[in-house]
Amino acid sequence: MAARQLPLDLPHADSRTRDDFLPGPANEAALALIEAWPDWPARALALVGPEGAGKSHLAAIFAQASGAPIVAAAELDADALPGLLAGRALVVEDLGEGEVPEAALFHLLNLVGEQGAHLLLTTRRPPAALAATLATADLASRLRALPTVTLGPPDGELLAAVAVKLFADRQITPDQALLSYMLPRVERSIAALRDIVGELDREALARKKPLTRALASELLRARAADAPEAGLAPPSLAPPSIV
Repeated sequence: MAARQLPLDLPHADSRTRDDFLPGPANEAALALIEAWPDWPARALALVGPEGAGKSHLAAIFAQASGAPIVAAAELDADALPGLLAGRALVVEDLGEGEVPEAALFHLLNLVGEQGAHLLLTTRRPPAALAATLATADLASRLRALPTVTLGPPDGELLAAVAVKLFADRQITPDQALLSYMLPRVERSIAALRDIVGELDREALARKKPLTRALASELLRARAADAPEAGLAPPSLAPPSIV
């Protein structure tokens, strides 16, 4: 049996500067909107996309440019809103992940207009879909009218670039053989790619071995055998471009 050690579960924070953001067709409209600040079409905007699509990275870019604090939607407190908006910009993350604080959110939207501030909301669900679940009719109406930009699914070239960055965040330089084998065999989502990269890194550390194509092959085959639907792409999927 291969020698193993217990790898430390150390955090591997993604770098979220503008220079680290990888543009592509899936996110170019959202990036253009963030970079257009403060010349936005409205005071409040929503970024919509699945987990791992880049919403939080774009929100961090906006926060760095505007000085906006970042707060989770579930933690919104009406009494804290004037302080949060003191700098005239705010990011509210993960709207709809958990119960929507309707009174605080409605108060926030009003304050943004009154103070001439800017608000960026991130959410996995379109605001109009969230509106249908709310008890506050006025808030639902405001969300339906909220300008929205959606991040689409990443193409192969973007996935390849993101894979290189995710490995680099872990101080790993993947070779072309590893990327060429791995990328056609994982779900085409950045969230799934992040999970695979983390799992490969942990397994390599546990075995005290370098991260290679052979290790990736073993791990992905094991995943396919255990749960065929868990992150593996259809066999006919064309390989993404490696850049």
